[in-house]
Parts: sequence; structure tokens; C-alpha cells
Amino acid sequence: MQEEVEMRSVTLMISTTKLSARVVKAAILKLLQEVQKGVAKHQQKSATPHGKQTVKQLVGQDAGAANIEATNLRIRSFDRVARKYGVDYAVHRDKNSEIPKYLIFFKGRDADALNAAFKEYSAKEITKETQRPSVVKRLHQFKALVLGMKRDPVKSKDKGLEL
Repeated sequence: MQEEVEMRSVTLMISTTKLSARVVKAAILKLLQEVQKGVAKHQQKSATPHGKQTVKQLVGQDAGAANIEATNLRIRSFDRVARKYGVDYAVHRDKNSEIPKYLIFFKGRDADALNAAFKEYSAKEITKETQRPSVVKRLHQFKALVLGMKRDPVKSKDKGLEL
């Protein structure tokens, strides 16, 4: 009788172990399927680039590209403002002219957002120039000031000759 009870308990343990292993295996497979679905959705979302991109990528999105011409453009500071407004754009430099010109291509539906971003960028650039003068300009001013100063000949003689 004791042996029969032991055998049943061993059989019960083995069957529950197999059952729990099957359940764990099924749960892992289900989890992998969900993760793969999430990855597929993420890849679909990231298939269309956002923000700064090439002209080819921008035109390939079939949203109708328009452009604005800019002569003095600091791309990094413009990029910060454009990201803030969520504008998809591409910058192309015109190398033929003496003064570098930049063409900013953007989607047709982003026209209002790009105008707002460009206004904010220009306002920032103007305030930068007025509030912080160029260090090189200040250096030239100080050089001119120093060259304009006359040396006092009496002071220079006394410095060298002490008895």
C-alpha cells in the first residue's frame, strides 16, 4: 500500500512538472509572438524618416516638396527649432554662387510649421548678434585702441635705469 501511494505521488509530481513546463513553453511562445508584432509595428513607423533628411528621401514620401532660399544658415541651431516644430526638411547647398546659398526643402503640408520655425530661428539669430558681439570684432577694437595709445618716454627711461 505504501509503495502504491509513493508511486502515485511520484506520478503526480512528474505530470505536474510536465504540465508546468508546457505552460511555461506556451507562455514564452506567446510572448515572442507579441514582441515580434511590436517590432513589426515599430519598423513600419520608422520606415518614414522624420526631421532632417536627404532631398531624395523627402521627395520619395510623395507629399509635394516646396522650398525656401536662405543665405546665412546655421544648420545646427535651425535643426533644434525645426525638431521643436516637427518639420520634415532637407537642406541643399548651392555651390555655384560666390555667397553660399541654402535651399531648404520641406513637405507641402509642413509649410505653416516651417514658417513658424523659420521665424523663431531668425529671431534667435538676431538676438544672438545684438546681445553677444563677435569676439573677433572686440579683439580688433582693442588692438586699435592699444596701437593708438602713445607711450610716455619718461616712464620707459625710468624703468630701465635705476641707480
